[in-house]
Amino acid sequence: MTREEKYVAFRALHERPGCFLIPNPWNAGSARILTALGFEALATTSAGFAFNAGLPDSPQAVTREDVLANASSIADATGLPVSADLQNGFGDSPEACAETIRLAAENGLAGGSIEDSRGAVNDPIYDFAHAVERVAAAVEAARKYKVLLTARTENFLCGRPDLDDTIHRLQAFAQAGADCVYAPGLPSLEAIREVCSAVNKPVNVLMGLKGATYPVDEIAAAGAKRISVGGSLARAALGAFVRAAREIRDKGTFTYAQEAIPHAEIGRYMERDMS
Repeated sequence: MTREEKYVAFRALHERPGCFLIPNPWNAGSARILTALGFEALATTSAGFAFNAGLPDSPQAVTREDVLANASSIADATGLPVSADLQNGFGDSPEACAETIRLAAENGLAGGSIEDSRGAVNDPIYDFAHAVERVAAAVEAARKYKVLLTARTENFLCGRPDLDDTIHRLQAFAQAGADCVYAPGLPSLEAIREVCSAVNKPVNVLMGLKGATYPVDEIAAAGAKRISVGGSLARAALGAFVRAAREIRDKGTFTYAQEAIPHAEIGRYMERDMS
């Protein structure tokens, strides 16, 4: 499919009834595996990319150029629509957000997310009015370049567990024209239900964090349109890697290989036609 066809397919997933899964590959190989396993869309992960590149997961550690190059390689590896984690748009200004959306389209992406966290420790969340201005600029660019825009508020990931403010921000982002809204780290199924009932746009819900988890059918019943897993697949893979390496170092044994995916199976995933 062309990028424009992927955009149309991605939008259709948000418009049909029910909830869909959008797992998060961190490189082209993991994207091919997820495609072969039958998922309908993919989303990149800033954490997974950073760890794969040997960097911490922070806006200060990764560049827009590097993030988009990684996202482009993922989009090229699959016939599925790909939405990119574009962090804060790689700049404080609304203009920076708009330019990042333009570049996302140029790099083959069907969607992208812009968040309201600047990455600063002492003052992590943009003021409300400025956050909305940034989303509005991203929306304008998204409509021009045909990118499905997800607007995120990072309150719960940044030590601000204020559900009322989270809903207020998501409502404003939806009113500004965002196609989907997202508040990662919601603390309960009831909070998910409150968010979904308070906004009139599709809601993305994050699973894969420590703490309470809920099955797909319960999240769907709460009103979510899509479920992503952030960097948790990358962390799961790295967890298996660390456990295997520690076994080699500490025990001098190699039993981890019994649970490793067979070489031939991975090879089949990589050889699949992803057009």
